[in-house]
Amino acid sequence: MIENFTDIGVPEDVARAMADMGWEEPTPIQTATIRLGIEGRDMFGQAQTGTGKTGAFGSIILGRIQPGQDLPRSIILLPTRELALQAYREMTKLAKYTGHVCVPVYGGQGGKADIEKQISTISKGADIIAGTPGRVRDLVTRGALNLTHIEVFVLDEADRMLDMGFIEDIEFLLKAMSRDRQTLLFSATMAENVKRLAYDYMKEPKEITVSEDEVVLDLTKQYYIPVGRRNKSWALCRLLDSGSDDKYIIFCQTIKMVDMLEERMEKLGYKVEAIHGDLPQTKRERVINDLRTDKIDALIATDVAARGLDIEDITYVINYDMPEMVDTYIHRIGRTGRAGKEGTAVSFVTSSEEHLITEFQRRTDMLIEKMAVPELPEGMKDRVKKVIDYDQIADPFGMVYFKVNLGKADGYGKVSLADFIIRNARIHDTSIGKIQLGDDESLVQVHRDFANRMTMDLTKAKHKGKHVRVEVVQE
Repeated sequence: MIENFTDIGVPEDVARAMADMGWEEPTPIQTATIRLGIEGRDMFGQAQTGTGKTGAFGSIILGRIQPGQDLPRSIILLPTRELALQAYREMTKLAKYTGHVCVPVYGGQGGKADIEKQISTISKGADIIAGTPGRVRDLVTRGALNLTHIEVFVLDEADRMLDMGFIEDIEFLLKAMSRDRQTLLFSATMAENVKRLAYDYMKEPKEITVSEDEVVLDLTKQYYIPVGRRNKSWALCRLLDSGSDDKYIIFCQTIKMVDMLEERMEKLGYKVEAIHGDLPQTKRERVINDLRTDKIDALIATDVAARGLDIEDITYVINYDMPEMVDTYIHRIGRTGRAGKEGTAVSFVTSSEEHLITEFQRRTDMLIEKMAVPELPEGMKDRVKKVIDYDQIADPFGMVYFKVNLGKADGYGKVSLADFIIRNARIHDTSIGKIQLGDDESLVQVHRDFANRMTMDLTKAKHKGKHVRVEVVQE
């Protein structure tokens, strides 16, 4: 196993640490970058989250700089606190046998985010800094961090960094470093502003691309469940109750939906917590740690967590709300199927969203299989009752078929049956569609806006003493 990594240039001490971490073979970005990087080449790599970038630039840093020197010799810039902490944890694991010390620096209040504590930690010796641009700049301005001896500079998630407005901070820090440094830049896209940054501050960088179809590991099985909005909670409970020791991340589109779903699932007895951009940084850290230490079974998140979450043993990613962009889909499901372990991604897809499955499969060349909502284990009852979702079963024009126990034998024609329904169910005549008249029963199309009146009001009516029965046609 160690030879798999040493063969591509990973230092033996780092390869031993990788073996301890359970890594079995290099990812494409590691294979493409490590040997070149250890030789000192500047590199501009296009790679998504989940491709093993930290292992790539971590191997290069640990192979290029000596530990225990007076000033930091490497710095890794990342856009968020969570990503800085992730890089710090990964670098610390990779440096298990090398003796390098990595220190995380980021903004916030209290705890490890306290700037005075960070200054004290750096003063005790730091070979590698993993930090956010604003806090690193603050430390440099205060004279608490000297970047003049930086030998390897890493800019990760460069496109996101520029989108978040960090360009001035980045340029300030680049000018504070020696021009003789090695620069490694990683970005999910090759946007023009990212290319401009690369070529303005790098020396003949080698461009390396990891394509989208290499992002999601083969160990991630992908499925989708056709389910309407009103039955998503039912389907989610079925998935959670059919698993035993699984660990989940559940993605929603909005902060409001995350908070609503957290409250709903807690009332149903599940151990869940929410994470999104409105939470204080300290609480976000605590929530992530609760999932990491098995205090909760599921994390309900917005896409703020799609990039950067590094939690081992995530067995399921559930797209409670289907993302509209393929990049978002990739970032989300990249949270599972990592480090040689199998994972499963399941997306809840309404009838109006099924085109996204076709589009995502076409653009990524990955199979997303259709699956049914799982059955519950024997003896277990549903925590949430399945309801009829008229939005899901309606045709593109919003029409739903109902079976009514009235027909020709009762003296009805199409017009008279429509009049009977309009009068007794209080339905607008424009909301009645096709009628297929039978002898003893008929199929009637009604707009979904009046569907409840068919099942609740029409069933109170009688025809010559005969009780009217109505049944929704769902297939």
